[in-house]
Amino acid sequence: MINAALIVAAGMSSRMGDFKPMLNIGSISIAQRVVATFQQAGVDKIVMITGYNATMLERHLSGNGIVFLRNEEYRSTQMFDSVCIGLHYLRDKCDRVLFTPVDIPLFTAATVRRLLETDAALACPAVDGETGHPTMISVSLFDSILSDSGDKGLRGALERCGAEMLKVPVEDRGILHDADTPDDYRALLRYHNEQLVRPVLSVSLAREKVFFDGRAAMLLQLIDETQSVRSACQRMQMSYSSGWNVIRTLESQLNRTLIRRSQGGAGGGKSSLTDDGKQLLEHYEAFSEALREQAVSLFDDYFEGIF
Repeated sequence: MINAALIVAAGMSSRMGDFKPMLNIGSISIAQRVVATFQQAGVDKIVMITGYNATMLERHLSGNGIVFLRNEEYRSTQMFDSVCIGLHYLRDKCDRVLFTPVDIPLFTAATVRRLLETDAALACPAVDGETGHPTMISVSLFDSILSDSGDKGLRGALERCGAEMLKVPVEDRGILHDADTPDDYRALLRYHNEQLVRPVLSVSLAREKVFFDGRAAMLLQLIDETQSVRSACQRMQMSYSSGWNVIRTLESQLNRTLIRRSQGGAGGGKSSLTDDGKQLLEHYEAFSEALREQAVSLFDDYFEGIF
């Protein structure tokens, strides 16, 4: 089961009066916190739709292993249009997607995992009867949503998609807190300051030095997907030369060829993962997921009652 996250961050933040995705919650930005929560929960692929201040936001998040897609018409379109850009991209790349606007940053990884435990086609978290984000949508519903009129936005499309929304009970009021206005943001900060510490795991492989980590894994994933090193780097906001430096370091450290290159022609050259490249990526992802699960259990054992 491949799980993806879709974060919409294309809007102009007009009611806030400041650029919401890059406002801080604690020591990191709102956008970084949403991404970190999905990563902590073990989501396989994270896609962000950008628009207003796109280049600034993409550079801000360039080291976080995200696929960036742009809504170039963000000034004249609605959030539903940005959602459709993401669903079009993900329709053949995942089994389920967890959708959230970027300005709801305080739901927990436990809530995400609780949603992923269900087998419903459509589900959202609920606390004390109130529903919130993220919303989990099965790929089986994508076509219905993508062909919808968009009347009443995504909410209307989900009401017309033919699946009943499963309300998953959680004890996480972070699902309800957004940052639409300055007052909302102040309330968000108060809520954040009351929350518990949680483990965040980053997995790297090293010999004499680190040669493979989450960013390198994302580069390999995108090369396999796009068949192009240049396109993969663009999706990650990584320079083309930096991408090749990562690849050369990997191949020299492992003494194996991980990227298969074909010469250009009328259609241009192509790049793809070799069997060794695919095996490295598959084992790294499985290893990382196993470590994340263990980290949650060990954290509870060692830190229960301290925070």
